[in-house]
Amino acid sequence: MTAVMSPPVVNRRSLDPRFVRSVEAVLIPLGALIVSALLFAIFLLLLGKSPAQFFSLIWIGGFGSSFSIQNTLQRAAPLILTGLAFAIPARIGLTLLGAEGALVLGGFAAAAVAIPLVTSGMPSVIGLPIMAAAAMIVGGIWIGIAGWLRHYRGVNETISSLLLGYIAIAIMNFFVEGMLRDPASANKPSTMPIGDAYRIGSMPGTSVHWGLAAGLVLAVILYILMARTTFGFAARMTGGNVRAAQAQGLPVGMLVVACCAIAGACAGLAGFFEVAAVHGQANASLVAGYGFTGILVAFLARQNPLAVVPVAIMFGALAAAGGLVQRRMGMPDATVLVLQGIIFVVLLVSETFHGRIAFLQPRTGDRT
Repeated sequence: MTAVMSPPVVNRRSLDPRFVRSVEAVLIPLGALIVSALLFAIFLLLLGKSPAQFFSLIWIGGFGSSFSIQNTLQRAAPLILTGLAFAIPARIGLTLLGAEGALVLGGFAAAAVAIPLVTSGMPSVIGLPIMAAAAMIVGGIWIGIAGWLRHYRGVNETISSLLLGYIAIAIMNFFVEGMLRDPASANKPSTMPIGDAYRIGSMPGTSVHWGLAAGLVLAVILYILMARTTFGFAARMTGGNVRAAQAQGLPVGMLVVACCAIAGACAGLAGFFEVAAVHGQANASLVAGYGFTGILVAFLARQNPLAVVPVAIMFGALAAAGGLVQRRMGMPDATVLVLQGIIFVVLLVSETFHGRIAFLQPRTGDRT
């Protein structure tokens, strides 16, 4: 009699939990992007537009030529920094929405510091680092306030950081439209221009400013800090269980404030580059929504500093292609914002699937 061989049974309990988390970190955001694209395609069909044409224009506008690629990278530079500004506090269990305010206030601080430096004839090789330091310090202090309020006063960091963001914008408007307003800025209140000598040029062979390089370097540094150092381990432990961290004697308050300060410094640095490389002065153009888009970037990257970079480039491509979609399809430039909103909602829903993907979960009846 011939024996019948049964197929091998995979013991799902043997799967490494770290491997399962890594697979989920890729599959769930990827699935969220696919679902978002399908929902947006239905939206376009209801408007009588072609989804195929839309997504082809997104590709052409974002990556179709050397100019498109450089435009994408230019727009991705501040998104990398604001994405990091959300990702780092998230590793310690905080949900901060204040990157927009820290960016605006950091950019304003850089422009304000530049005024006496430029008028005194200070060489830019000295003045630019001072401007960058001022932007990072002001941004770090501003978001650090939200961390301090969270730990020492129990104030919800999401609400406090969001309100602090609006206060930061109001402070910038107060000074830009008041005592620091350049008399020559009649139509659009602005600070005094920093001048060509204080403008940061482009990286060699490109039209992309050095903010992109700063974002890439910071992403690597912060990944190493959070994944390969005792500080990062302590932050992750605090984010997992605050009481356990306190029981182990970890300085929870210092960790919370430090992570918030790092986040604010990243956003402030983005503001510095917006002033020194893009606008040349501080004005209402600093309020461009980069801080809020950075939240979406960090969500999709699962708060991984290295993954923030490609996700920021993807959203930079969406922003770069907005004008092309408007011209070719007769749709408003805000169409891309609709797509971003759908992605954000679907991502929030997709969070419920972590730890619930059936084929990655162990069977209770499997034998070891």
